[in-house]
Amino acid sequence: MKRILVTGGAGYIGSHTTLELLDAGYDVVVADNLSRGHRSAVEPARLREVDILDTPGLVRVMQEQPVDAVIHFAAYIAVGESMKDPGLYFRNNVSGSISLVNAMQEAGVRNIVFSSTAAVYGMPAVVPIPESLPYAPINVYGETKVMVEKVLDWFGQTQGLRSVCLRYFNASGADPAARAGEDHEPETHLIPLLFQAIETGTPATLFGNDYPTPDGSCIRDYIHVSDLARAHIGAVEWLMTGGVSRRFNVGTGAGYSVQEVVDAVARVVGKPVPHTWGPRREGDPATLVADSSSLRNELGWAPRDSALDRIVETAWRWYNR
Repeated sequence: MKRILVTGGAGYIGSHTTLELLDAGYDVVVADNLSRGHRSAVEPARLREVDILDTPGLVRVMQEQPVDAVIHFAAYIAVGESMKDPGLYFRNNVSGSISLVNAMQEAGVRNIVFSSTAAVYGMPAVVPIPESLPYAPINVYGETKVMVEKVLDWFGQTQGLRSVCLRYFNASGADPAARAGEDHEPETHLIPLLFQAIETGTPATLFGNDYPTPDGSCIRDYIHVSDLARAHIGAVEWLMTGGVSRRFNVGTGAGYSVQEVVDAVARVVGKPVPHTWGPRREGDPATLVADSSSLRNELGWAPRDSALDRIVETAWRWYNR
């Protein structure tokens, strides 16, 4: 049985990927310092409480139970926070990833799937976004992901490390069996915020309804978190069967507007969503949709759960668990 180390596996996408790996017959070890993850999201026997910056600790984890590959989620993800505290993000996201790769080298692990982001493209001139666009991040968070992608590329050229970087936008939804879901503190993602607005009666503030889109609100590529988890499994299997290092977008290629998400939440929950429209946020493009044709064609991946109502239904089931 192949064993996979999942860093940040107590977080949102990491916990779902762990579940999908177990469902697919893999053994899984989770490394997480629980600073932003949740102990309850991981089976106790699988959890190793270790910081991503603790290189010797990571080496011990990989030597005590030898692993065949790493899937790396242990990053901070809030764009606004990254602009307020760049040092925090460079230290955890970049230095932490270097620590992990050094530990992999010492432990003899050669395969890594990296949870990257379509924020590496910044304000793309082409939509749907192809992987061929140059790096152009417009915030610290996106820059940290660019730097890690470059680190992995150089370790590949000089040390034989093989990597797949997966770039995606809006992970959403929850495990269909309600075994895991979205639980950020503070919550910044749209669908849980709309649920909170329904529950509390306090209107959610939405940013910008004057964009050049059909209904005036931003369009984003929402992908169900379980579909995203399966993309990570496809990527790790690609590496373990001899695939070369690659960069893939992960998305539906369609996209939904903020207003369409509000309407879907109201439809699924059966209640109107209290909300107000605020001004645009600086740096928010009108439309961001990923071209994931390379992932579909080369890895055979396709989304199964990313219809908008399906995303909202699974998220609502988790929210009311």
